[in-house]
Amino acid sequence: MKVNIEPSWAELLQSQFDAPYFKALTDFVRSEYAQGPCYPPGPEIFNAFNLCPFPRVKVVIIGQDPYHGPGQAEGLCFSVKEGVKMPPSLVNIFREIQDDTGRPFPQNGSLRRWAEQGVLLLNATLTVRAHQAASHQRQGWETFTDAVIDTLATRRDHLVFILWGSSAQQKGRVIDRNRHLVLSSAHPSPLSAYHGFFGNHHFSRCNDYLIAHGQTPINW
Repeated sequence: MKVNIEPSWAELLQSQFDAPYFKALTDFVRSEYAQGPCYPPGPEIFNAFNLCPFPRVKVVIIGQDPYHGPGQAEGLCFSVKEGVKMPPSLVNIFREIQDDTGRPFPQNGSLRRWAEQGVLLLNATLTVRAHQAASHQRQGWETFTDAVIDTLATRRDHLVFILWGSSAQQKGRVIDRNRHLVLSSAHPSPLSAYHGFFGNHHFSRCNDYLIAHGQTPINW
C-alpha cells in the first residue's frame, strides 16, 4: 500500500507497508480517528520521518506514546507545539540540557529544530486516542517502529541511540553497541528523573561522539 511518508523512508519501509499487519493497523487507526479525537492530527502522524529523512539521521530518541491532550502532539516524541505548556518530562529534558551544555532554557517545547538537524524523534506507538494513554498500543505500531530501528541499526553506522526508561531500553536491545553509541538512563518523568536521568550527560556525550566520527554536533 502507498503511505504518505518522506521518499527515502517510503522506499526502505515499503515491505512493512505491504505486510498484512500494517493493513490491519491502518484500518484500526482510520476507525479510531473517525470515531473521535485522536492525536497527533492525521497529516502529522509521520512527522518524525518527514522532518528527518533516512540519510540525514544522526541521533535516534525513542519515546512511548504521543501526548493525548488537545493540541500537544506533533508527531515527534517528547515535543509539543509552540505555545503549548511544556509537559514535566520535557521540562526535565531541558533542565538536563542546560546543566549539561549550558544552553539556555528554550522559549517553547517544539523539538522540530532537533528533527531538522538529524534527530529522529520516534515514539514506539505513533497514535493515541484523546485522554487515553496507551490506547493504541499492541495494534501493530510497535512492529513497525521495531522495523524502523532495525533498518537504522543495520543500514547505517555511528548513530547515537538515546534510550530513556525501561521500555525504550527494551526496544533498543537489538542495536549493535560496537557499531553505534547507545546511551541509556532513567526516564525524564518526574517519577524517575532523580534516579539517573539528571546528570546523565547524554547531550554532551552524543555530540562528542558525533564530532569524533566527523559529524556536525546537534544544537540542543
